[in-house]
Amino acid sequence: MAKVQVTNVTVLDNPTAFFNPFQFEITFECLEDLPDDLEWKIIYVGAASSETYDQVLDSVLVGPVPAGRHRFVFQADAPDTSKIPAEDVVGVTVVLLTCSYKTSEFVRVGYYVNNEYTDPELAENAPAHPVFEKLQRNILASNPRVTKFKINWD
Repeated sequence: MAKVQVTNVTVLDNPTAFFNPFQFEITFECLEDLPDDLEWKIIYVGAASSETYDQVLDSVLVGPVPAGRHRFVFQADAPDTSKIPAEDVVGVTVVLLTCSYKTSEFVRVGYYVNNEYTDPELAENAPAHPVFEKLQRNILASNPRVTKFKINWD
């Protein structure tokens, strides 16, 4: 049985401008004291066609973790736009929130992200080169995809 249960993730500042930071308020329950760190990551999927475009926006170590309920806000800068193929900027992508213990990932929370122009003219006639300053990022916070993995906690 998992020693850590993610009980809630709240997406903050959503929708927001493309260049604003990603912000997640994470609540988790630790069922017993963990002597080692939990490693949390925010990963932006730059293109569905290849993992080479995935960007780890930030990672943070939390621990050692005593038993009980814990909450923190995890914030990461927007992705490096030079690493996203131009044809994959506008439209739907994914952001992943992962947690690992002793390098073993045990939970992944995925959200669909829609990047779109709020200006009707740009939305209808998207420029060949994305105008990032005019893009809005909207995370579909109401429908996360949660995947759990069995790991060795010892």
